[in-house]
Amino acid sequence: GGFVRRRAAEVRLRRRLHPEGRHVRKRPTVRALLHEKIRDAYTHPQFITDVMKPLQIESIIDQDVQNLSGGELQRVALTLCLGKPADVYLIDEPSAYLDSEQRLMAARVIKRYILHAKKTAFVVEHDFIMATYLADRVIVFDGIPSKKTAANTPQSLLAGMNRFLSLLEITFRRDPNNFRPRINKHNSIKRHFKD
Repeated sequence: GGFVRRRAAEVRLRRRLHPEGRHVRKRPTVRALLHEKIRDAYTHPQFITDVMKPLQIESIIDQDVQNLSGGELQRVALTLCLGKPADVYLIDEPSAYLDSEQRLMAARVIKRYILHAKKTAFVVEHDFIMATYLADRVIVFDGIPSKKTAANTPQSLLAGMNRFLSLLEITFRRDPNNFRPRINKHNSIKRHFKD
């Protein structure tokens, strides 16, 4: 199930980043891909500082795209996304294939880049911690998954997360030591996610 879907997604990402063809003789490196797709951005000092260094692109820049791991591909895909000029960025599951430290770094990179560039981003994210870090507004969907759903109007992070958690009948609290969200046991004293 999950492994097959993950592997299929990885193959699709590889094909998007490196379209195979009979006439392709040399496999492109990450550097060649960045040069082709986002030439101006990947050489700009601010982009290097804000995106490439934190995502550790320099450590894989001379590797063949074909040989990258899922997490490395994800970091390259995020770099390509942010390197393209846009007024609105649509980013789907940026934390996929990333380990916990890379997820936090990716979240910081996205948030900092979007805020500094004064742009807007719509991010679909299933990692609760990453979603709460990235969002300033959320859209909660009501209904029956895959059958009948409706999107609510954008809400503040606090109101939206509380709505989402109440739909799932889950409550969270913040750990007083590290401030990370912790799930409450079923039937415990309900305390909503608090800022």
